[in-house]
Amino acid sequence: MADETNNEVAVEAVAATEGGDNREARGARGRGRGGNDRGGNDRGGRGGRRDDRGRGGNDDGGEELIEKLVHINRVSKTVKGGKRFGFAALVVIGDGKGRVGFGKGKAREVPEAITKATAAAKRAMVRVPLKEGRTLHHDGKGRFGAGKVNVRSAPAGTGIIAGGPMRAVFESLGVADVVTKSVGTSNPYNMIRATFDALVNQTSPKSVAQRRGKKVADLLGRGGASAVEAEAAADAITE
Repeated sequence: MADETNNEVAVEAVAATEGGDNREARGARGRGRGGNDRGGNDRGGRGGRRDDRGRGGNDDGGEELIEKLVHINRVSKTVKGGKRFGFAALVVIGDGKGRVGFGKGKAREVPEAITKATAAAKRAMVRVPLKEGRTLHHDGKGRFGAGKVNVRSAPAGTGIIAGGPMRAVFESLGVADVVTKSVGTSNPYNMIRATFDALVNQTSPKSVAQRRGKKVADLLGRGGASAVEAEAAADAITE
């Protein structure tokens, strides 16, 4: 009887030990699966990719951009505890070499609104061909809503004859000589959009000649200029 009792106790002890080992192994495997599925490494990997995309989107390629704050609008909302303020910023940005863009941003604080507007302006930059790198190739008109603008090329030394939001656009664009007139509205948003409507319709002799399958000198020589003068003017055109 004593031997049978001892054998039963030994069997129960071994079974308990094996059960504990199995539970520990299952717990380790469960923790391992949880670590693989929801571990910090995977989250860190995904977060790293998001950070890389953010840095890439904000990279300007090392170029220096000219930022102009055109307008800041403050709005308020009356709530139970008082007034809640919000800000909207309008920013124009350019490289001074023929590229310019504008953007707007809204936030509870002014710096955050300006940051959002600057980022939007960088994403919406357009290229405008410039004559001799200082003025427009030809006159143009732009319109948006009630805003209408007229832009005209000007000889060297004229300067930027423009006011308010339009001046910020041409300074950021890199234009040194231009004459402009705004009619119909003083809303900065409409004036900026009307100005961009006039700028995106600007064309250069080189692009027109390429579209028509001709030489630039052929186009410039039609105004009564001699062949030599037309060739010289064509060689002076860079874009």
